[in-house]
Amino acid sequence: MSSFDDIYDRPDPRAYFTRLAPLEYRIPHHAQPVFRAAVADLARRRPGRPVTVVDLCCSYGINAALLNHDVTLDELYDRYTGPATAGLSRAELAASDREFYASRRRPEAVPVVGVDVSARAVAYAVDAGLLDAGFAENLEAAPAGPALAAALAPADLVTVTGGLSYIGPRTFDAVVAPSGGRVRVVAFAVRPVDYRPVAEALARHGLVTTASGRTYPQRRFTGPEERRVVLERVRAAGLDPAGREAEGHYHAALYVSRPSAEEAGEEGN
Repeated sequence: MSSFDDIYDRPDPRAYFTRLAPLEYRIPHHAQPVFRAAVADLARRRPGRPVTVVDLCCSYGINAALLNHDVTLDELYDRYTGPATAGLSRAELAASDREFYASRRRPEAVPVVGVDVSARAVAYAVDAGLLDAGFAENLEAAPAGPALAAALAPADLVTVTGGLSYIGPRTFDAVVAPSGGRVRVVAFAVRPVDYRPVAEALARHGLVTTASGRTYPQRRFTGPEERRVVLERVRAAGLDPAGREAEGHYHAALYVSRPSAEEAGEEGN
C-alpha cells in the first residue's frame, strides 16, 4: 500500500495537491454535494441556530473549503499547483487564501471544527480561515482534551472522507459522546474497509447506520503492485471489484448514521 503521510505534514497544502493531482484524487468532489445536502436538511430540522460540522481527518481543510465556499476541487488543484501561488511563502499563501475564500464564502456557510493528527495541516486550515476551530489530537490513542470536548458538544454533523483507513470506533466514540447522540455522521470509507465496528460504536450512542449502495471513485492506484494488493483485499472481503477497483481506482462507499428518533420520525411521515 502506498503511503502519503509526508504530504499531511507540510506547512501548507501545495505538496498535497501536487502529489494527488496525477492520481485523480476525487472523493472531496463527490462529498461536496452530499455534505451540503446534509447541512441543508439539518438546518431545516433544527432551526434557530447554525449547524455545526466536525470534519475528521480534516488535513488542510479541504472539505470545509468545498462545503462553505463557491469553489470546486478542480479549482483548488489549479490554485495550489499553478504559478499563481508557487512562489509564495507560507504566510503569504495563508493571507492570499483568507482573501480567496472570503470572497467566495457562501451565505449559508456553517461553523466547521477540524480534527486531525497533523498539527501543521490543522494550523494552516485555521490560518486560512477554513476552520472555526482546529485540534491536532489522536483520538485513537487518547480521549479528547477539554477544549476539543467542548467544541464537539454542539456538533450536528460529523464528516469524513477516506480517513476510515486510520480511525475507528474509539475516535467515533470520542466525537459523538459529547453531543449526547443527536449528531449525524456522514462517512466515505474506501473498500474493503469494514465499517461495521464503527456502525456498532455509533449504535451504542443511538445512531442507525445505512449504506447508500453506491460507490465513488477515490483515486487511481499508484501502480500495479497497489492494484494487485487492493484487488486481493476486495475479493477477500467478499466484494466484487468488477467495474470498480478492477478499472484502476480505489472506490469508497457512503455511510450515513442518524439518531434513531430521526429515523423513526421519517418512517412516521
